[in-house]
Amino acid sequence: MSDEYACVAKSKLKLKNDAGIKKKKKKKSKDREKEQEVLQQAISNERSSTASLTKAELAFKQQQEKMRNKRILEKATTTHKERVEKFNEHLDTLTEHFDIPKVSWTK
Repeated sequence: MSDEYACVAKSKLKLKNDAGIKKKKKKKSKDREKEQEVLQQAISNERSSTASLTKAELAFKQQQEKMRNKRILEKATTTHKERVEKFNEHLDTLTEHFDIPKVSWTK
């Protein structure tokens, strides 16, 4: 059994650079430039994709955007408290909400 482990190193592992591992610092300016570049590419791709749309597709996208903006404005005008009160009023109108469910399976 000792023959199997004869070539095993018994000392602790040593790193090549024991003085301290230095990490490379990231350059933020290049990251920002890349992000802006990606955004510009996305915008240009969107423009080229809208150029190939039919009139109906373009009108549909515009209507979707308008409805989305309308929904955002509606949600922004009401506070959380008002939304909770509205939801509670809705639950009050439901008859099944406060009913006791039937538990027995035999009847």
